[in-house]
Amino acid sequence: MFARGVVVSVSQVKSVNVEISVVLGRSQLPMAQLLRMGRGAVIPLDAKATDEVWILANNHPVARGEIQINDDKISIAVTRAADVYDFMAGGSS
Repeated sequence: MFARGVVVSVSQVKSVNVEISVVLGRSQLPMAQLLRMGRGAVIPLDAKATDEVWILANNHPVARGEIQINDDKISIAVTRAADVYDFMAGGSS
């Protein structure tokens, strides 16, 4: 790979850590309510179980996906590229 005349090896790229997060929905809570929550508290989300999830790489939306449950394992199947502007607007389309 080349970037402005600098050679970057594949091993350098493979050594970069990327944090992957999956977001099903969002919720807004007053800080006072959040501070009162304890173990077992339930936070309602603006999403249904069938909604697409957001897949984030280092907190940046990169893809959309769907939840898959097989036996006791939960996984995410990538369905399409993410629309960054839709994510920032809080959209779910």
